[in-house]
Amino acid sequence: MVYRKTQQPKAEALTRRDKRGIAIVGGVLLAVFVGLGVWAAVNPGGYGRSHDGCVTVNAASSTGGALLHACGSSAVVMCKTAFAHDDKLSLLTRPQCRLAGLGPASVPKASATPAGS
Repeated sequence: MVYRKTQQPKAEALTRRDKRGIAIVGGVLLAVFVGLGVWAAVNPGGYGRSHDGCVTVNAASSTGGALLHACGSSAVVMCKTAFAHDDKLSLLTRPQCRLAGLGPASVPKASATPAGS
């Protein structure tokens, strides 16, 4: 026994107009993706690179990549911590601190002797 409702109707062949429409939509989508790729490669984002007292670090995170950004006193604290420790995040932060002008020479280290001695 054959049930009529379970049979698929035969596919119709695409006309030239249908094929042209699919090609146009595909071309537009391709152009959009190429444009987005170029824009993403050229524009580094709102934070940009580390410079002039601002530090931007890309680091691995449990949810993918993390972007750590700090300027001014927050950047000084971030760099001071990076040069005081040897963990992976500190090692990633150090080159960015140098680019921002906050290298180890410009970040004062805590003195081993108490003040006033």
